[in-house]
Amino acid sequence: MTFVDRVIAWTLPAVPKSVVRRVANRYIGGETVDEALRVAARLNERGIRATLDILGEHIRDMGEAHRAADGYIHLLEEIARRKADSTISIKLTQLGLKMNAGVCLDMAGRLVRRARELDNFVRIDMEDSSCTAETLSIYRELRREHANVGVVVQAYLRRTADDVSALEDLRPNYRLCKGVYVEPPEISYHDMRVINRNYAYLLEKLLRNGSYVGIATHDELMVWEAFRIIRDLKLPPTAYEFQMLLGVEERLRDIIRAAGHNLRVYIPFGRDWYAYSVRRLRENPRLAGYVFKAMFR
Repeated sequence: MTFVDRVIAWTLPAVPKSVVRRVANRYIGGETVDEALRVAARLNERGIRATLDILGEHIRDMGEAHRAADGYIHLLEEIARRKADSTISIKLTQLGLKMNAGVCLDMAGRLVRRARELDNFVRIDMEDSSCTAETLSIYRELRREHANVGVVVQAYLRRTADDVSALEDLRPNYRLCKGVYVEPPEISYHDMRVINRNYAYLLEKLLRNGSYVGIATHDELMVWEAFRIIRDLKLPPTAYEFQMLLGVEERLRDIIRAAGHNLRVYIPFGRDWYAYSVRRLRENPRLAGYVFKAMFR
C-alpha cells in the first residue's frame, strides 16, 4: 500500500460511479434480492454458506426503517423459497436505532420471529462505538425469547473483553471481527499487534465458554491462531465457522475450506452499494489504486 493509494482512497467521491462500480462488482452481490441470491447459490454449490446484508445504515426517517424491515422479511422468505444456505445480517441503525430504540427493538424482534418460523437465523451487526451499548442491550432483550439471533463483537474496542464477560450467561452466537470504524485511542486499540493479540484472546475465551463463533478475518495470522486454538481445544467443526467478505482473499478462503473448516461468505447488496464500496475502498487503499488505474483503461 503506497501513499498514492491512500490519497486516491480519500478522493474517491470525485471518481465517476461507473468506474467505482467496475471494481466494486467483485465485492457486492448486486442491487436486487434475485441477484444476491444467485451469488449465494453459486457459493452454496461450492459448499460455502452465505449471509445476506441489505446495504443501508443511519436512516433519518422511520418510514425508511419500516421499508428496510419489510425488505428483510421478503429476503427471508425468498431464502426459504429457494432453499438457499444463507442467514441474514442486519444493522440496527437501518431499523431506526438512533431515532427510536424501542421501535427498533420491535422491528428487530419481528425479523427474528419470522426467521425462526422459517428455520433461519439473524445476525446483528456491530456499528461504530456510539451504537455498542444499545446494540448489546437490544441483543440481550431479543435473547429473552429467541435463540436464533447472534451479535458481532469487535476486537479493537477496549471494552469488548468486558462486554463478552457480561454476556457469558447467554453463551451467545458471535461473529468476532477486528473492527473497521475510526475510533479515538481512548475507545479502541490502534496498534495492530495489540488488536491481533486481543482477537486471539477473545476467540479462545468465547470458544472455551461454549459460544458458537463466526471467526471473521482475512488475516492469515489470525487464521493460524484460530487453527491453533481449535486444535488445542479439540473442537469439532460444528462449534465454529470462518467468515469472510465476498470477493476478498479468495485463495485463503479456499485454503480454509480445504482444511475441513466450515466457511460463510458475507454478501452485501442493494441500491446503497456506492457508499458501502467507497467505505471498503478507503479501508483498503490498495484497491482504491486499482480504481484509479481503471479510469484510464
